[in-house]
Amino acid sequence: MELVVFDLDGTLLNRHQRLSDFTIETLERMKSAGVMYTLATGRTHFAAAPCIQGHDFSNWQIFKNGVEWWHPTEKQYRHQHLLSQDNIACLLSTFEENNVTPFVFYLDEDGTHKVYHAPLSGPLSDHIANELGSHKNMSLYPLTELPDQTRITNISAMGEPGVINNIVSESHNHDHLTAYSGGGIYHPNAYWLDIHHSNVDKGSALMELKQEMGANTMLVFGDGDNDLSMFSIADEAFAMENAAKHVKEAATEIIGHHDEDGVAKYLRKRYNL
Repeated sequence: MELVVFDLDGTLLNRHQRLSDFTIETLERMKSAGVMYTLATGRTHFAAAPCIQGHDFSNWQIFKNGVEWWHPTEKQYRHQHLLSQDNIACLLSTFEENNVTPFVFYLDEDGTHKVYHAPLSGPLSDHIANELGSHKNMSLYPLTELPDQTRITNISAMGEPGVINNIVSESHNHDHLTAYSGGGIYHPNAYWLDIHHSNVDKGSALMELKQEMGANTMLVFGDGDNDLSMFSIADEAFAMENAAKHVKEAATEIIGHHDEDGVAKYLRKRYNL
């Protein structure tokens, strides 16, 4: 059995951060043909939900770069390698120094999701707060109210490339943390940032999922730094035309642009859909 895995932003999604009609039809054909597939994204489950409207991904889905798993039919979460407040304390001053608002994702004992954030620092942090606040299963709180006993899945933020890179660099000074950034796809000065425990990434999560599903081979599609870990463990890795040069160099093959249905066109040809 072959397992096919898609990154979302810059890969399966178009410039409107949605699945195109052509891509949706292609995925339906994949399902009818019995090809197993899923997604692996740095987005949270709630942030990804509106982007993939129009198609039901029926297998385990990987979110937050492997920290969070979600099964859409069983309505079940799995989480790996959570952080404590002590784990992130070393970084909070770096966010403040760079005038970037951190959004700390917290998993309550009852399984509910909460987000704690510092004062909003501009339009990009306003955008995140508005998006998170629109989800009925997500609630926002001041960072000053973050409980001492915490189960933190990740920290997210948005900012200009320079300041985001500063925070990434500082994150890499701490062995227990890893950080990814990227952007410029939808707006040249809007870069996203995701920080989580260094013991998990897309690649390690997908290796576990591959074994669990009994797949023999795995194909992956991506465009960013957080896709490199799954490129390294896949049997075949496909980089988008819009990917950075070093991501393309790590791929088995380069395919079309994310805003021109590059993934869907490749799938139709490969599987004769």
